[in-house]
Amino acid sequence: MNRRRFLTGTAITGLTALAGCLGSAGDTGPTDGGGDGGGEMHPALGNVDVQPVLGSADQEALIVAYEDPSCSTCRRFEQNTLPELKAKHIDTGNVAFAFRVYPIIYPWGKPAVQALEATYARDEDAFWSLKDHYYADQPSFSEANVLEKTEQFLAAETDLDAAAVAQDARDKAYDDAVQLDLDSGKAAGASATPTFYLFLDGELQTSVQGAQDVRVFENALQL
Repeated sequence: MNRRRFLTGTAITGLTALAGCLGSAGDTGPTDGGGDGGGEMHPALGNVDVQPVLGSADQEALIVAYEDPSCSTCRRFEQNTLPELKAKHIDTGNVAFAFRVYPIIYPWGKPAVQALEATYARDEDAFWSLKDHYYADQPSFSEANVLEKTEQFLAAETDLDAAAVAQDARDKAYDDAVQLDLDSGKAAGASATPTFYLFLDGELQTSVQGAQDVRVFENALQL
């Protein structure tokens, strides 16, 4: 993998496109723009070691994604960009992809991320399957049915105790994990979904917003 540093003047920092689903950070308060903290660890990297990660977390290149299962732009990224990114760069060991929940769009996203965290606590493979299920069948979900449909999916497709996952989601048993992501996203300055923070050797290269083409990520990370 080519690790050439970006030339100055190529506007690598703050590379964004206003194509994300807009939303607020709910009860977490206003965002402050975030940033790299003047040499301190970037907020998006906080507790990243306990997040679901595709690829090796030890990779020099890391993408930290903030997504909402109810966000249609996240769905476009997941269905149009992530498969190519995964095939070309994640599965080949060039880059790792960390997923953080950021439920700020439609109401059903909030119970959905509670279910995602309850699932991840039990089985990582089941987590990725459930995440994909939310995006694949996104139009069918509502705040009223999301946990019922989640339980049906987990019971049919995994070995988990699906009823226990759904109950944990109702009880917000893993709300601390959700709040970690919300707080870090707010501190990083994420105001829409999906928002991505791209790192090389722990150093922020740029942020990317929206369902961007894979080449945007390749250029930013010099893949």
